[in-house]
Amino acid sequence: MAQSGFDGKRCFLTGAASGIGRATALKLAAHGATLYLTDRDADGLATTVADARALGGAVAEHRALDISDYDAVSRFAADIHANHPAMDIVMNIAGVSAWGTVDRLTHEHWKSMIDINLMGPIHVIEAFVPPMVQAGRGGHLVNVSSAAGLVALPWHAAYSASKYGLRGLSEVLRFDLARHRIGVSVVVPGAVKTPLVHTVQIAGVDRDNPNVKKWTDRFTGHAVSPEHVADRILRGVAKNRYLIYTSPDIRALYLFKRVAWWPYSVAMRQANVIFSRALRSGMR
Repeated sequence: MAQSGFDGKRCFLTGAASGIGRATALKLAAHGATLYLTDRDADGLATTVADARALGGAVAEHRALDISDYDAVSRFAADIHANHPAMDIVMNIAGVSAWGTVDRLTHEHWKSMIDINLMGPIHVIEAFVPPMVQAGRGGHLVNVSSAAGLVALPWHAAYSASKYGLRGLSEVLRFDLARHRIGVSVVVPGAVKTPLVHTVQIAGVDRDNPNVKKWTDRFTGHAVSPEHVADRILRGVAKNRYLIYTSPDIRALYLFKRVAWWPYSVAMRQANVIFSRALRSGMR
């Protein structure tokens, strides 16, 4: 499927109000796709819908909802399928992030990571993939995981629990759905210039502390644009790639983990010491 092959494809996207979701929706609109969009931010979603239509794209359906709400996702899917054929492409992009050590993370941190980042995509898969299978036309499923779904980044236990889970789910579905000609890709971004970078919760840490801000600013300085990520996603879908990297450093780090476990372990222990020293200065 060349990128021009998105013309006329029915594409369902979560997280369409901002960041990677918005950038991907607008690029698909420019390629002539028919969009079905959702996000829990109603105002941001409305802006994306208007901008997609201004590009000449078709937005067939859109609805503000929380993907962690199974009933809301199911109702939207039922309404879509009552009036439209099954999707050609489903993209799980919405997500939230929280960092922290186990003594600082609250139950709500753990629960929100799983409910939104893992169960949210599962709700979408339950509602939209079986109709794709039944339609018999093939298609593609995209799940946005993270570099934290590949390697052991410091203070990312709750976030990684959700993102490793999503990567594992994607790997199984890659093979389960192949006989139905439905490709599966998992996106593993590092730092991306999205609202998530500025709103990530760091449990028990004052983000306005100068030392903490210095490190978060350094993280942001390495971030790529959502448009860059959207380009990589469309290119990866077109080539039916399983892992879609958004920056070469993540690819290199994952390769390092796979081929040199002991040096990787030493490096990650040291990274944890440095990260903890930097953030503990801002602990409340």
